[in-house]
Amino acid sequence: MGGTTEERDTFGTRRYVPIADHGLIGDLRSVALVGTDGTVDWYCCPSFDAPSVFAAILDADRGGCFELAAAVPARTRQFYFPDTNVLITRFFTEEGLGEVQDFMPVADEPVEKRRHRLIRRVVCVRGSLPFRTRVAPRFGYGTRPHTLRLDDGIAVFDSRDLSLALTSTVPLETDGPDVRAEFKLTEGETAVFALDQVGEGVPPSQCECGEAERQFGATVAYWRRWLSSSRYRGRWREMVHRSALTLKLLTYAPTGAIVAAPTTSLPEEFGGERNWDYRYVWVRDAAFCVYALLRLGFAEEAEAFMGFVSRHISPGDGSPSGPLQIMYGIDGRTELPERELDHLEGHRGSAPVRIGNAAADQLQLDVYGALIDSVYLYDKWAEPVSSEQWDHVTALVDWVCAHWDQPDEGIWESRGGRRNFLYSRLMCWVAIERAVRMANRRGLPADLPRWQATRDTIYRRIMSRGWSASRRAFVQHEDGNVLDAAVLMMPLAKFIAPTDPKWLSTLDSLAGDLVSDSLVYRYDPRSSPDGLHGDEGTFSICSFWYVEALTRAGRLDEASLAFEKMLTYGNHLGLYAEEISCTGEQQGNFPQAFTHLALISAAFNLDRALG
Repeated sequence: MGGTTEERDTFGTRRYVPIADHGLIGDLRSVALVGTDGTVDWYCCPSFDAPSVFAAILDADRGGCFELAAAVPARTRQFYFPDTNVLITRFFTEEGLGEVQDFMPVADEPVEKRRHRLIRRVVCVRGSLPFRTRVAPRFGYGTRPHTLRLDDGIAVFDSRDLSLALTSTVPLETDGPDVRAEFKLTEGETAVFALDQVGEGVPPSQCECGEAERQFGATVAYWRRWLSSSRYRGRWREMVHRSALTLKLLTYAPTGAIVAAPTTSLPEEFGGERNWDYRYVWVRDAAFCVYALLRLGFAEEAEAFMGFVSRHISPGDGSPSGPLQIMYGIDGRTELPERELDHLEGHRGSAPVRIGNAAADQLQLDVYGALIDSVYLYDKWAEPVSSEQWDHVTALVDWVCAHWDQPDEGIWESRGGRRNFLYSRLMCWVAIERAVRMANRRGLPADLPRWQATRDTIYRRIMSRGWSASRRAFVQHEDGNVLDAAVLMMPLAKFIAPTDPKWLSTLDSLAGDLVSDSLVYRYDPRSSPDGLHGDEGTFSICSFWYVEALTRAGRLDEASLAFEKMLTYGNHLGLYAEEISCTGEQQGNFPQAFTHLALISAAFNLDRALG
């Protein structure tokens, strides 16, 4: 894939690199976003949801960053080392060509797992090239002061809750609370910077050139070994595998959790208020991820998530939002209080910056269908669920049978009040229907007469009150006329035949109202107020759902064209944020798991349909 070209005269000329102008690296515990200019703009340590160390993507002045680039004007190109999550940023100058190789080793040893090492290896490929670096951590989202000491060439940054050590193969010098270095490399020479978490039992450790080479090789081998399990051999192998590698980066290895995105508060609209923290486990998103990974042959990740489900989100005593929350912390915690960080200006001035997520307390009935569908697929494609897991499933289905007809906040987490959303009804139907299939296939105990009666009642309710005769379409909520892209899931969930006349009419109505050059809006907030101000871009997962709906309807030429158009909206590395603006710019948290799993599903099904 291509790269992004940028001119940089000196350090300090940048304020905000666009959201899409970043690559992602990680160690299955946290990630870092690296801009096309070589700057680490986002990094939380030691986990996805820990306070940030570098957050220049949210505040260019107060967020903190790790700059590393050519010290002369340069054009830059960025790509992944093939079939890995090792990121390479190249600098093309009049004096020579250099590159920065960024990666985070996936450690097996207990001490190394606590080190959380970020390695930045600088190589002069041709000629000679001067480089400059500035390491400016700002702990606790920029609120925690730190001290700096330089001992034997190791810079140690100490804050109240976290200590980081920077080792370098070139001399470092202090600059107030920061560290700087200037150095020149000639062809074939290498410099290495390694940033480690240190503390009790984890002392600072030098990372010389030889050690960096070994770690580079081990990291490349890890990712290639993991990707070799993929069964996908279709037309869009590069894009599908990049999406799979991205989903793997968004998994939290200690618990099997899968985060919705590794960032917080990247704006869905510049200057708007639709800024949310996505560094948690949405049951819906993670369950759909299981489907995408199982499709490709990655059963280990599905097993890990099932373990997370069994440990942390099995039915409890219940709450106003039901026995399941819609989201959990990566460690399974249920309290995710939302607050605003008023001292950060937000990406390109788009405040507020939020941490935590108040939507955790919402009622979203669709999560029951998403979760039970993933259990069904795991039982079918990976290994049979245990008796304890089946007990959890039956408890959830019994609850759905008793509560499916409540109004809720819906899949899009409306803050405009509860409604009888069609998508919520659809996924309650899925929850019961998949459980009935499992019970019948394996002879498992279940209250089948009640389940089947409720399933059929939901079906008739959707067909009667979810259908608008005036719009000739299935609509957002009962007895309404507002269209919603979430209904694209109806044929995907096997609720309705993809060639049913009512469905084909719905597809045409959606194309007329919500589709723009293959890009799909979720809904029109002017027609369906969601309690928030402003507009938003098109929703990328909906665009891939649209491709899949066209595919299943047999409209393969339209599906192929829509899919190829969507691929042009990915960034230079094939990564997608949550939304795309009317000018084609990526908006929202980045990269988003939901979008990448939908890409995998659309590619898989379109490829199969094309033969």
